[in-house]
Amino acid sequence: MIQSFPCPKTHLWQSSLKLDRECQCRPGEVSFLSRHVSMGYSMLELTGVTKYFGGLGAIRHVSLTVREGEFTGLIGPNGSGKTTLFNIITGVLKPSSGRIKFMGKDITGFLPDRICHSGIGRTFQVPRPFRGLSVVENIKAGILFGKGAAPVNEDPHQEACAVMELVGLKVQETTTPNELNIIDLRRLELARALATRPKLLLLDEVMSGLTQAEIAEASRVLNRIRKKWGITIIWVEHIMGALMNLVERVVILQFGEVLAEGMPSEVSRDQRVIEAYLGKE
Repeated sequence: MIQSFPCPKTHLWQSSLKLDRECQCRPGEVSFLSRHVSMGYSMLELTGVTKYFGGLGAIRHVSLTVREGEFTGLIGPNGSGKTTLFNIITGVLKPSSGRIKFMGKDITGFLPDRICHSGIGRTFQVPRPFRGLSVVENIKAGILFGKGAAPVNEDPHQEACAVMELVGLKVQETTTPNELNIIDLRRLELARALATRPKLLLLDEVMSGLTQAEIAEASRVLNRIRKKWGITIIWVEHIMGALMNLVERVVILQFGEVLAEGMPSEVSRDQRVIEAYLGKE
């Protein structure tokens, strides 16, 4: 796995140049590919979103806007509230206060199935496939369940195979999740989310546990998905070299609050962000 540690003397994350070479791109080239996807209206709007667990404020007054076609990175130290925020957006958790709008519609308090049918898909840090189903059956379940989000115009089996090809999952259709290694499990997790045909995709540490070569390949997969489908993405990741080369904007959470946001080149030199990761001298 790439060791990506902040360094205030150079860039905040030193692994980005090495990753660029692995992807056969010039430094910064990958991040500009996604700019060919036009930015549209405000797709997701969070206003004052707060979540308490007892007396603990896990998310506090988070306001955030993500525009159509945007690729946004969501980062922060462990325990800063990133996954909790994903759980609130997708209906796994209800906010204690605040509002969430998706494509102009208030979805605050919607259950996860209704949010999925509205067009929001997600992956999980730990892949959650149906262990008793084959790889293709797992993806077909997403296709059939996601009909509320987008009509299925093709045969579900053919569409499942097309999604497998898109994410680079090169295994036999009858293979079960128990037979997959870590990178293929993550490919399957991504394929299952894409199978619902989301308009907004939330990625939660899709590169965790991968080797450098696998991270480079996963980066190419994400670029293919954006170029082919034009999906809006919010991505939580600790592999900063990969994230900083792909996203257009970065939002940093600390103690459940938005600490900073901006272009990768800006936030990587923000003293507040450096201190959040390294501490003060």
